[in-house]
Amino acid sequence: MNMVIRQIFSGILFSVITAVIIAGATFLAFPLQDWKDLWEVEVFDFPYLLWIIILPVSVGLITGISYGWFWRRKLYSMDRQLNDLLKGQKRSEPENETVQEIIDIYRHISELEEKMKKQIELSQRLATERANEREKSLQEVVIQERNRLARELHDSVSQQLFAASMMMSAINEGEAPGDAGPKKQLAMVEKMIHQSQLEMRALLLHLRPVALKGKSIREGVEELLAELTQKVPMTIDWNIENLELDKGVEDQLFRILQESISNTLRHAKANSLHVMLIERDEMIIMRVIDDGVGFDVEKAKTSSYGLQNMQERAYEVGGTLKVVSLVGQGTRLEVKIPAVKEGEGND
Repeated sequence: MNMVIRQIFSGILFSVITAVIIAGATFLAFPLQDWKDLWEVEVFDFPYLLWIIILPVSVGLITGISYGWFWRRKLYSMDRQLNDLLKGQKRSEPENETVQEIIDIYRHISELEEKMKKQIELSQRLATERANEREKSLQEVVIQERNRLARELHDSVSQQLFAASMMMSAINEGEAPGDAGPKKQLAMVEKMIHQSQLEMRALLLHLRPVALKGKSIREGVEELLAELTQKVPMTIDWNIENLELDKGVEDQLFRILQESISNTLRHAKANSLHVMLIERDEMIIMRVIDDGVGFDVEKAKTSSYGLQNMQERAYEVGGTLKVVSLVGQGTRLEVKIPAVKEGEGND
């Protein structure tokens, strides 16, 4: 039962009870000789008995509706404030309030928002400090080894896969044999080699150092996507704004992007990829959209280490990660992080 209906019933019940008490007291003070007089006596051409029944019900109905809508509007406004706070969005300004209890609730909501904002600032600052410490403590030999493995894989296995793919393409484009069976098998081999190339590129993406190394997030993302455009048979476009972010936020966004692109190369079978990184309404928004085969998000949440890892990275800087995917219609990943200007958390 919602607020309005509950208040209507309460108003009617209260009015009827009040009318019964008043009528009872009146009849005790001025007893009637014949109760039929209640029906025969008319007020404005209406039996007095109907007035006793209809008038309290009408007053209770009007009072209940007015009171119910009044409090429903107040509760809806508070619910909207809490919902904005829960989603990390900027709260809408409350209406001019006169009820002291509701004013106190709005004050508590504002205090809670300020506390959450400080916690987000602290989380982002700690993430920045951890990113700086990781970068300082990263051993040069580890970086060199990763680069050596990536270079050897690129120069040997990757090149051999590319050569095999070219040879299979030439064979399949040549004159078809009399039996369709070998032709079909050769097409399957070519498809397997193509998938192996994508797997290799995803592996190389993981092996390359993930630190931005002094570059801005825009420079790092554009360099990564430009390199992929040259190596991957996929249409890639992007919209990257020039943002000033704490290093910890940049580092986590860049890692989430790498993980997302790696998943696209390995599993999506996509023809196009779009990356967007912008700031709107004091929120940093990153979207990665492909037109691949899609997947069941609910099943993947329990088994995909990559999705869990990306979500943890978003939470670490006070943000949220949302993945929408439909089988056969592609995948859309969206990260939202509150924009905290550098030095703002230190005031």
